[in-house]
Amino acid sequence: MTSSGPSQRQLRVGELIRRTLSEILAQGDLHDPDLEGVSITVGEVRASPDLKKATAFVLPLGGGNREGILAALRRNKPEIRHLLAREMTLKHVPDLRFEIDETFDRMDATRRLFSDEKVRRDLEASEDPEE
Repeated sequence: MTSSGPSQRQLRVGELIRRTLSEILAQGDLHDPDLEGVSITVGEVRASPDLKKATAFVLPLGGGNREGILAALRRNKPEIRHLLAREMTLKHVPDLRFEIDETFDRMDATRRLFSDEKVRRDLEASEDPEE
């Protein structure tokens, strides 16, 4: 049986890492001036099928300095993994990867698309029962 999506175990581990990582970032336990006083949202963490890798999708509050925040998180990966290991009950903490969470950008683009006059006209026309 092949599954197209992540397993329940992957989802549980991803969510556990997301919550714990969010707490670590909110508490300001990392000793990096680039991360001090910066609120970072952890939107999702995706664990690989073997649970050896996890990708955290992050976004600084307001969306500013994305690349700087990403670089700082990547620089501090060993310390972040150590803090995660201390807080979590996993046997092994996955290797972390950090990526910018593009979800909000995609939602904004979709909203702009649906607010476009031509698109609204097309949608209204497709809902017209006379066609």
